[in-house]
Amino acid sequence: MYTFDARIRFSEVDSEGWLTMAALLNYFQDCSTFQSEDLGLGIEYLKERHMVWVLSSWQIVVKRYAGLCERVKVGTCPYEFRGFLGYRNFAMTGEDGQHLAVANSLWTLLDTDTWKPVMPTEEMRQGYALEERLDMEYAPRKIAVPQDGEKREPILVRKHHLDTNHHVNNGQYVDMAMEFLPDDFEIRQMRAEYKKQALLDQVLYPYVSLQEGQCVVSLLDEADKPYVIVEFLRRGGE
Repeated sequence: MYTFDARIRFSEVDSEGWLTMAALLNYFQDCSTFQSEDLGLGIEYLKERHMVWVLSSWQIVVKRYAGLCERVKVGTCPYEFRGFLGYRNFAMTGEDGQHLAVANSLWTLLDTDTWKPVMPTEEMRQGYALEERLDMEYAPRKIAVPQDGEKREPILVRKHHLDTNHHVNNGQYVDMAMEFLPDDFEIRQMRAEYKKQALLDQVLYPYVSLQEGQCVVSLLDEADKPYVIVEFLRRGGE
């Protein structure tokens, strides 16, 4: 597993001093970026070949949130290529070697000229050495949206929401969705299913369903088609 060492920063914790879900997701996202760059398969490699990896789904399971100034190890490993799809695990580990959080993710390789799926190059297949997938409880990729939700205030896509691909970063969607959680909602699992890309100045229309132990947030376009569906499960709501 590719890893890097880190220490939890003040800017990454909530009002109680614990790492936020958004910051945890960023650690995982950064880890895969570091690995790709170190392998010579990063942003410039993809740009030259008119390709981009687009995240299709997240599943992040938190066993314990790291605290302020805690030293952690963040790791990732690809475990399967299936056509134009890539599967990748993540883990954050404490100093005692125990997992604080684990994750599963699915990525789609796209041609940036046509925005159609393309097969990984031989360099990618050779560079990303596949490993055994992590021992965790794998949830389905598809997220069911309850019909008892309600619409909330629209969200305008701003420049700070965008990443190097010039569309809304996957973590920003989760940040937006978390705004609709009750104050005492401690996330034990987050799943996100990404449907399409949102661009600068587009408007997202939140549809929120809050039930005991679960909150599902759909960020929709004007025609009620989802950009992303995010599900949060509450600690103690098993």
